[in-house]
Amino acid sequence: MNPKESTGQGKVAVVTGAGSGIGRAVAVELLRTGWSVGLAGRRAETLEATAALVPGAAGLAVRTDVSDPADVAALFAAVRERFGRLDLLFNNAGTFGPGGVPFEDLPYDAWRHVVDTNLNGAFLCAQAAFRQMKEQEPRGGRIINNGSISAHSPRPLSAPYTATKHALTGLTKSLSLDGRAYGIAVGQIDIGNAATEMTARMETGALQANGEITPEPVMDVTDVARTVRHMAELPLGANVQFATVLATAMPYVGRG
Repeated sequence: MNPKESTGQGKVAVVTGAGSGIGRAVAVELLRTGWSVGLAGRRAETLEATAALVPGAAGLAVRTDVSDPADVAALFAAVRERFGRLDLLFNNAGTFGPGGVPFEDLPYDAWRHVVDTNLNGAFLCAQAAFRQMKEQEPRGGRIINNGSISAHSPRPLSAPYTATKHALTGLTKSLSLDGRAYGIAVGQIDIGNAATEMTARMETGALQANGEITPEPVMDVTDVARTVRHMAELPLGANVQFATVLATAMPYVGRG
């Protein structure tokens, strides 16, 4: 680690969905700049692999299903026991759900899985973080929810994902108000086409609103990670309420 980059020294974060993609990139960015990080995800081996990318850093891998209240409680208890406090929750765990399924054919179980992961999981983690940040000394902290540009402009055949991301925006706004009295800052980052395993199909072709299949530009996921770290390291008297980071040339502005 470059000593000049030890900007998070003494700070503690929880990153959900830390085993891959955006969650892994953000966890690595925080770890390499001095943060202690609780790494949460469904697969212990991928969490351990994330921690191993920054040898010697303070990463704690905790296998967690964010839709399970008991798992979420155990995650935050483990982080509190290991590190003593919590300064940041990056509420990132999520799933697109089944792709290419017409809305009228969408199985209820598929809808429920997306809602349980993207929305209920975010609620459970935010609630656990909120409680700890309110009770700890010094009080306060920051929650950053991973939204999506689908919270503003949906893709075709994306009802479960888009609905949960709209709901997450409502959760962000509500918690931003509720956290004021306790020094808890809450914001949201809306991301478009970061290059991860989940978005690999964008480069080969994605369904557009006009029915065409068109390749889309992507951006380096480390650019997202640096944006999250910037939001995280602001003093609690300042907050990025909403940030949008996207591949410059992707078909978002004017989509449809």
